[in-house]
Amino acid sequence: MNSIVLVTGGSRGIGAATSKYLAKQDYAVCVNYLLNESEANKVVLDIIKDGGTAIAVQADVSKEDDVIRLFKTIDNQLGQITHLVNNAGILLPQMRVSEMTAERINKILTTNITSYFLCSREAINRMSNGGSIVNVSSAASRLGSAGEYVDYASSKGAIDTLTTGLSLEVANQNIRVNCVRPGFIYTDMHGDGGEANRVERVTPLIPLQRGGTPDEVAAAIAFLLSNEASFITGTFVDIAGGK
Repeated sequence: MNSIVLVTGGSRGIGAATSKYLAKQDYAVCVNYLLNESEANKVVLDIIKDGGTAIAVQADVSKEDDVIRLFKTIDNQLGQITHLVNNAGILLPQMRVSEMTAERINKILTTNITSYFLCSREAINRMSNGGSIVNVSSAASRLGSAGEYVDYASSKGAIDTLTTGLSLEVANQNIRVNCVRPGFIYTDMHGDGGEANRVERVTPLIPLQRGGTPDEVAAAIAFLLSNEASFITGTFVDIAGGK
């Protein structure tokens, strides 16, 4: 059976690294993106240059109609999905809870949680021969991100719970659901929060004394998706340098 994977938020950072990593393992990859078409197309071009198969599809995965269209595009252009990496997410400027508006909170929760539910639903309904899902959470779900991103950390806490519940719900369908929790990784996302050099600031607090790379996260995702992890479900892998 051909391995066909959707990577949401696949145009940059962990998503881009994962898309390229999986393509090298003979997955046909759908690189989902929200706005950055040029970066998504660059990821696809890199994959094709290396002999892989990939398409880029724009969709706001927090919107149900967009998700349905995204999966129909995969059906038509690649075939029946076998693997899913729920990775899309946003971070807004650092702020204390006492200053947050409902608009901000709801934007974080809808983007970071609803999207994982919708994509999981569509994938599960297509995984008639079993499959594998990896959710990208964050070490923030354990640490709380006080004074910075409690809303983001809370959204990732929900992803941890989704992973546990969904893994039990679909185990008898031979669908595995696991989760990675990256810590301080060198990606552009920190700039979205207003502190592009955040990893450097916190490095002294990390036991391994360095930040992580997107490729290190991609390798863990690839393992959990693979048949080498065939007896692993409902499991969390922390990629956080001991933090």
